[in-house]
Amino acid sequence: MSDPGRLRLELRALLADRSRDASVLERLCVGVVSALPVDGAAISVTTDAAVRGWYGASGPAAAHLDDFQFTLGEGPGWDAVRCGHPVLVGDVTGPAGHRWPMFTPAVLTAGFQAIFAFPLQIGAIRLGVLDLVCARAGALDGDGLADTLIVVDVVTLALIDTVAGDSHGPVDLLSGPGSDASGMYRAEIHQATGMVIAQLGVSAQEALARLRAHAYAAGRTADEVARDIVARRLRLDGDLLR
Repeated sequence: MSDPGRLRLELRALLADRSRDASVLERLCVGVVSALPVDGAAISVTTDAAVRGWYGASGPAAAHLDDFQFTLGEGPGWDAVRCGHPVLVGDVTGPAGHRWPMFTPAVLTAGFQAIFAFPLQIGAIRLGVLDLVCARAGALDGDGLADTLIVVDVVTLALIDTVAGDSHGPVDLLSGPGSDASGMYRAEIHQATGMVIAQLGVSAQEALARLRAHAYAAGRTADEVARDIVARRLRLDGDLLR
C-alpha cells in the first residue's frame, strides 16, 4: 500500500487538477478507486444524518446507486452516517444484505456483489460517507481493511483542507471546468421540499419523505422528481399526484 503521506499528496493533486472536467468530489472518488482494489466509489457530503448536500462518484454506476440509496432512505451509507462506524458487507446476497430489502436488489442489478460504507468524520464532526463497491464478493479484512481506513482518513482530511482553504461557496468549490454545479448541489431537492411544505402544510422531514416515497413508487430518482416539482410539472397533493 502507498505511504499515507504520499497517498494524501496524490489525492490532493487530483483535487487541485482543474484541467479535469469533473467536480472535486468526482476527482476524489476516481483517486480512491485507483488507490484501492474496488470497482466504484461514491461520496455524499451530508449536513446531518438525513440530508445529503453534495455528492460525487467515480462513474455512472456508482453514482446511480448512491442516488438510489438517497431516494430509498436505506442502505449501508445511511447506516454508517447514523451509527458513526463502518458497515462492511462482503456479500450482499448473504444475510447482511437482507437488512436493505429495496436497496440490495439494486446493487445486484448494477453488477456489484460487495459494498462497504465508511463515515467521513473527525471526532464529533461528521462530513458524510464514502461508499465502495466491488464486482466480486469478498470481505475487507487484514491489510485490505487497513489500507481502506488510511484512504478514508486521507479523504476526510482532504475534504476538510479543501473546504477550509477555499474562499468560494460550496457550489464553486465543487465545480470543475465545464461541470454542472446544479447537478452536484442539492438545491433542487431543497427547493422542491419547500414547495411541498407549502402545498401540504407538513414538516420539512415529512415533505422530503413524501418526495422520496413518490420517487421510489414511480421508479425514478429523488432528483428527477424534485426537478419536476420545481418546474411545476408535478404536484404532490396528499396521497394523490396531479
